[in-house]
Amino acid sequence: MNRRIVTSGVFLIVIAIAVAVGSYFANDYWIHRYDELINRQAAVYRLDNRLVWSVIYEETYFRAWKVGNDAEVGLMQVTPAVAREWGRETGLKEFEKQSNENVEALLRDPERNIQIGCWYLERLGEKYHDYAAESAMTLAAYNAGPSRVDEWTRQSPDPSRISEEDFVRSIAIASTKSYVTSILQRYRDQKR
Repeated sequence: MNRRIVTSGVFLIVIAIAVAVGSYFANDYWIHRYDELINRQAAVYRLDNRLVWSVIYEETYFRAWKVGNDAEVGLMQVTPAVAREWGRETGLKEFEKQSNENVEALLRDPERNIQIGCWYLERLGEKYHDYAAESAMTLAAYNAGPSRVDEWTRQSPDPSRISEEDFVRSIAIASTKSYVTSILQRYRDQKR
């Protein structure tokens, strides 16, 4: 009887360890399966791949099929309006046609979604280039729009000199403040 209890206990411990190890490797695969796409597109748009990865982690936890409350689609939660703007600016008729005729299908494609998301992040970041709070402002603009960042920096005589900490404190939308803080923390953890 005691031998059966011990054997059952050992068996349960082995199963628990196997499940824990399997979960770890499954999660590691899940969060890194788009790394090649992220690295390639981040390089094209002169972005830090760890920042792009952190945005995707926050936006969708790597679920390419996710559709947000405001019709944003895919890994980077790109809006149809941004996709159409990208389609026009590429100058490639096929992309412009896709972005106008079936934008959701275009944005569900991980390659295109990351490409468009990186294009938009780079575009937003150009406005805040060399600002003390460049990353925080870019992320806030990505989440809430550039006009909100202008609103939150309006009181400053020189928005380019606002520290990241002061800028984050000035964000008036709690969900955007949490979004920016979470991504910056994850990004810094990735850099270490």
